[in-house]
Amino acid sequence: MLDKINELYKEIKAETVDSIEKLEDFRLRYLSKKGQLNRLMEEFKALSGDEKRKIGKDLNLLKSFAQNHFKELSKNLQQHTENQPVDFDLYRPVELENIGSRHPLSIVRNEIIDIFHRIGFNVSEGPEIENDWHVFSALNFPPEHPARDMQDTFFVENNPDILLRTHTSSVQVREMKNGTPPIRKIFPGRVFRNEAISARAHCIFHQVEGLYIDENVSFADLKQTLLYFAQEMFGGETQIRLRPSYFPFTEPSAEADISCVFCKGNGCRVCSHTGWLEVLGCGIVDPNVFKAVNYEDVSGYAFGLG
Repeated sequence: MLDKINELYKEIKAETVDSIEKLEDFRLRYLSKKGQLNRLMEEFKALSGDEKRKIGKDLNLLKSFAQNHFKELSKNLQQHTENQPVDFDLYRPVELENIGSRHPLSIVRNEIIDIFHRIGFNVSEGPEIENDWHVFSALNFPPEHPARDMQDTFFVENNPDILLRTHTSSVQVREMKNGTPPIRKIFPGRVFRNEAISARAHCIFHQVEGLYIDENVSFADLKQTLLYFAQEMFGGETQIRLRPSYFPFTEPSAEADISCVFCKGNGCRVCSHTGWLEVLGCGIVDPNVFKAVNYEDVSGYAFGLG
């Protein structure tokens, strides 16, 4: 067995590697559970006590040498690899990869923005955590007014003046407060209402609101804008109708419907056999809203779709 130890020592000492594959091959042949060193250890167990005392030291030295030689080969291989010249251009721009697709909400949002951009509307955004004045008071919601119950609100704990916005109308207020007419803007963003979650509704959803303020803005201007949007969004044959409604911040107010895009106005299950689909609320900006932001001698319309 001593001859086997000496022979294996010479074999291991002569080993060199120049690749990761050869280094792994060295480990498997000598140091793994099925390697030659382990087989010698199994033979060593069958020796008598006197033979173990004579050979044990040499076997342990061989094992230590094999392990150290493996470490040395690994270190030399790493240094050799690091010193190799790079055979590609480190300054070359990376090739862009297709990492996915846009979310349906983003697709619709971008399409709506593009439609209104073509008729002069720019985009403004604002904070999702707001104060009561921007969300309610400046929009003609007096304290304790029943209209506040139209929107079940998430309030920040221990501060009833701070809340999650229930509509992007708060951005309209900020735009009016910080700017001057004429204003032609749309306001896309997330809104929050403390409502039951179902297949048709969620407590977090998206709105796009619009505001146009100038001199002598009429309801006819509003109607033409909505007709343009409906036909660009849903097709050139789409018709709209306006039904009287109520919103604290517009007067007069209306709900806007489009002819059903599924049955083309003939009546189906989606439109409850009416031929119409409700898409947004709208109206002429209430004078009290202009008073809150110190505007005089102007008029305007607002609308919002979810």
